[in-house]
Amino acid sequence: MASVLVVEDDADVRSALMRELGARSHVVRSAGTAMDALREVTREPPDVVILDLGLPDLDGAEVLKMLRGVSDVPVVIATARDDEPEIVRLLHAGADDYLVKPFSAEHLNARLAAVLRRSARSGPAAELTVGGLHIDLDRREASLDGAGLGLTRREFDLLAYLAARSGRVVARRELLAEVWRQAYGDDQTIDVHLSWLRRKLGETAAAPRYLHTVRGVGVRLAAPEA
Repeated sequence: MASVLVVEDDADVRSALMRELGARSHVVRSAGTAMDALREVTREPPDVVILDLGLPDLDGAEVLKMLRGVSDVPVVIATARDDEPEIVRLLHAGADDYLVKPFSAEHLNARLAAVLRRSARSGPAAELTVGGLHIDLDRREASLDGAGLGLTRREFDLLAYLAARSGRVVARRELLAEVWRQAYGDDQTIDVHLSWLRRKLGETAAAPRYLHTVRGVGVRLAAPEA
């Protein structure tokens, strides 16, 4: 059983998908527009999203990009478009699978099961510790020397990504792609979030303890030297 968000503007198709998924014991919610989908994902993240591309307010490809900016939830594209370059582009943009309509309920359920299995296998360790920094990935909580840090969602994602690669210099391009889910962007976005993180870690760029900027390359998180 999984929590599934169906994003589909056609009411008949949406009802049919919800009925078939519900019959297989999934907990199903739905959204008929891109904005409703984004609100649902941020309000209560599902285990997987089924995303139609032909939405009334935004194209599904743009929705996928926005979803990847706020969540790493698995996304299965379900659409009538069968253009191979488009499929490849969307998979590179962060889609986990692609289904061309019409498809059977059995086919959909098999694809969902495969995506959920891959998601479970690729999940990170539940906790990370670097020096006095402790990160609980399941609870999405971080503490330093036992004191909670009170991080925002993006601050937590950035800190967790760097902590999982402790000791390695992580390129800014990699941070944009993996934390922000953007192929390109403004380095200032990263700098601002690093500044906020440093403030909460009790350090500065001039006097770093955990977050070290390697000029022209990226950022390295490491435990303070004794």
